[in-house]
Parts: sequence; C-alpha cells; structure tokens
Amino acid sequence: MTLSVTGRNLTIDDVVKVARGGEKVELHADAEARIRTCRTFLEERLAAREIMYGTNTGIGEFSEIVLSDEQVSQFQRFLIYNHAAGIGEPCPVEHVRAAMLSRINVHAHGHSACRPEITRCYVEMLNKGVTPVVCRKGSVGACGDLAPMSQIALSLMGEGESFHEGARMPTARAQERAGITPPGLQARDGLAAINGSNLITGIGCLTVHDAERWLLQAEIAAAMTLEALKANMKPYDRRLHELRGFPGAVTSALNLRKVMEGSDLVAGRTKTKVQDAYSMRSTPQVIGAARDQLRWTRSQLEIELNGVADNPIFVPGDKVVLTGANFQGTPISIPLDTTGAALAMICVLSERRLNRLTNPALSAGLPAFLTKGAGMFSGMMLSQYTACMQVVEQKILSGPAFIESIPAAADQEDFVSMGMNSALKTAQILEVAHGVLGIEFMAAAQALDFRDYQPGRGTAAAKAAIRRRVAHLDEDRPLFPDHNVMMDCVRSLEPLRAVEEAIGPLAIY
Repeated sequence: MTLSVTGRNLTIDDVVKVARGGEKVELHADAEARIRTCRTFLEERLAAREIMYGTNTGIGEFSEIVLSDEQVSQFQRFLIYNHAAGIGEPCPVEHVRAAMLSRINVHAHGHSACRPEITRCYVEMLNKGVTPVVCRKGSVGACGDLAPMSQIALSLMGEGESFHEGARMPTARAQERAGITPPGLQARDGLAAINGSNLITGIGCLTVHDAERWLLQAEIAAAMTLEALKANMKPYDRRLHELRGFPGAVTSALNLRKVMEGSDLVAGRTKTKVQDAYSMRSTPQVIGAARDQLRWTRSQLEIELNGVADNPIFVPGDKVVLTGANFQGTPISIPLDTTGAALAMICVLSERRLNRLTNPALSAGLPAFLTKGAGMFSGMMLSQYTACMQVVEQKILSGPAFIESIPAAADQEDFVSMGMNSALKTAQILEVAHGVLGIEFMAAAQALDFRDYQPGRGTAAAKAAIRRRVAHLDEDRPLFPDHNVMMDCVRSLEPLRAVEEAIGPLAIY
C-alpha cells in the first residue's frame, strides 16, 4: 500500500503505518500543484519587495530587521544551523518519521510557500529509509518544534547525521547510498520546514495509538482480578452506565462483561458480597473517563495533523500573507498532558486491586500474598512494592507541562506550550504503565489458580497467555525476571491478542 498525502485526511493509524510499518508515501498531484502555486505567489511578493517575516526579515526578536537580497539567499541556511540546538539522546526513528510525515501533510495544503523539492525530499527520505538523527530535548512547543525540526531540516542540505539500514552515519553518505539528492535551501524553505509542532504531534499520535490498546489490556487485567476477588457483577451492567450517559463507561462495562462472559460469577453460581470496594466497582467509570479523554486527544491530534501549522501563512487565492501563531503547541499539549494523568490514574486503580489480591483481609479468602507457604514464603508481597514505586513515578510525571511556560527569545516568545515535555512524559507514563499492569496480570493469574470456579472465556484466555510466559509461584523465587517478562508481555499486546482470538474484538470507543 502507498499512502497518498493530501493535507486533509491523515489519521493516527496512517502515522503508525508509515512511522513503524514503513508504508510508502506519495504526494498527491493536487497537493503538489498547490505547493507550486503558493511558491509562485511568494516569488511574486519577493519581486515586489514586500516585507515577509522569516523570508526577507530575521526571526523572533530580529523580525524587524530587513534582509538584503544577498542575505535572503543565505539566511535559511543560517536559520537551520542556529536552531539545530537540541540536546540528549536521539529520538526513536519512528518518532522522527512521524514528524516528517506530519510536516509533509502541512506542506500539502499549499500555504507554506516552500519549493516542491523540499516536500519531495522528505517523501523520498521516508520511502528510502533515511531518518535524521534528532535530539529528544530542546523544543518548547512554540514556535513549533524548532530545534528538532531543524535537525531534520539539515538533511535538506545534505548535512547532519541520519540512520539508514540500521546504521548511524553522515546524512550525505546515507542520501548517496539511497540515491537522494538534497535540494538545498532557498528563500523561505528553511522556516517552512521547521515552524510547527510536528514532533510533538508525531510522538503524540504513536502514544495515543498505544494507549488505546493498553486501555483494553487494563480492562482485561481488571476482569481477571474481579473474577479472582469474587466481584459482584451488578456494577458492570450496561444499563447502569447508559443511565448516566458517559460513553467511555458504557464501553468499559461492555468490555468487562464480554471478557467475563461464561463465568460462574456472571451466571450467579458463586456467592458474592452485596457491594464491593470502589477499586472494584468503580472500574468502568474510571477507565471510561480515561477512554473519553483519549477520544478527545485523538481528535485534537488529528485536527493538528490535517491543519496548517506554520508562520507566516500564504494565501495565494486572496493574495495575502498572514502572520500569527499556528505553530503554538497548546492545543495538543493540554490533551497529551491530561492523557498521561489519566493513564496514571488507571495504574493507581490497578495497584489498589493488586493490594486487595495480596492482602488477606481484603481478598475474599485468597492466601496471604498469594502463597500457600506464608511465613516460609512471602509470595507476591514485594510485587506490590514494585507496583507502588512505579505508580509514584507516574504521579510525579503527571503534573501538567502546559502551565510551565518560560519566556524565550528576549520575551518575543513570552508564552510557550512546553508541549515536548507533555509528549515525552506522557510516553514515559505509558511505558511505566506496562510494568504496573504486568504485575496485576501476574497476581490475578496467581489468584485464579487458587479458585475452583469457572472463569469467563476471555479471562481464561488471558490467564493462559500469562502462564505461557510466567509459571505459578509455588515457592519463592527471584521475581524480577517475571516482572520484566510480564512488562514485555503487556507491551507486545499478548493478553489482548489471546483474549480477542478467544472472544472477538473488544471496543476501543
């Protein structure tokens, strides 16, 4: 398959296919025509000596300095050099590829005024597997992701470093091997390549895609724990949640019941309490709230993916050049920050259910710390410690970055989104969440081993998937290998695949 980039219909799933799956990209003919029309408009304005920000003026605090014709031809190169000022380890290749696709889609609207060769070079680099080396840190999320996007833009001059065929090398060598000729930079080209929150958007798209699937696994883990704790099934009745009206909770209750369908609990053959603790019966409301938040985050990111994020913006049809702040990352940093906090919230709930599994005062008759040899053995006592530590890490990361503006560029850029912090820490919260959920899965499987009633078909499938990776804890052994295996198991979606193979797909929204 080849993805045709039009500027108007890019989805998060498309980003995943290109960034991770290597799907080929082509620039739609209409999009290239729009880019050419806009470039012609820019060249006419330059010939008429019109003053245009970042084209024949400096940028930021230097925006009032008008450049000579000779300076205009050199300015874009120095702009990219100056702004390639990040720090730290390289971004994952998939993050950079996602950012490049996002920038291509911005150009496809025909309002950025770069030459078509600029956009085509990025398309060719995606298709031939040349990915610039980009430092993870440096962007303040306005004026877009200037530092990381400038490291990408170095490739337009055949400079910087890139990954190609699994190796890191000078970009010039990578492009030569791949048969790519860098177009160089002319008037406007450099700023058109960097002035948007494209790396934040790319990271956010991949994170949301993964978080949606992690959420389904959170419901599977919850269902296993609920069955192990002999939960009263009434709180998961669809009618209860429809009466309140939040769609995420309706979906969550539906998924939980589907995983537990066929169990003795659902059939009423096992005695339960009249009412369970909040960490059990509030599960649909809590996971549902996170699901509704993720739906909004997905919507905001897809608006950004298909919007014109640049400055200035050229409108050839109206023969006008508009300066503004469409690079501002706040519309995506707020939902990304809140998504991270929502994922941490679900992990808090997971750890509380884990506590109920291991605490003999709360576990409906399960052996203390899920071991038959209490005293000699400590079972999963320390697993709960490990989960607690990870949840605290998530809580620390859950403070919003979008209120943490520090003025930049001599106060010309006196409010910035800090959206890169939002994107990076939300991705980190999700990474930690794999470990938290892995421990709940492990404990729930251990607990179910002590029950003699029939679990749901989905629950049984998830338990079987876990047992293929981690053995029952009959006597104490070092648990760190099991924890790490389970973290990888969740990351690779093994419980989700096993459950959906057994009972059919669960609903994301």
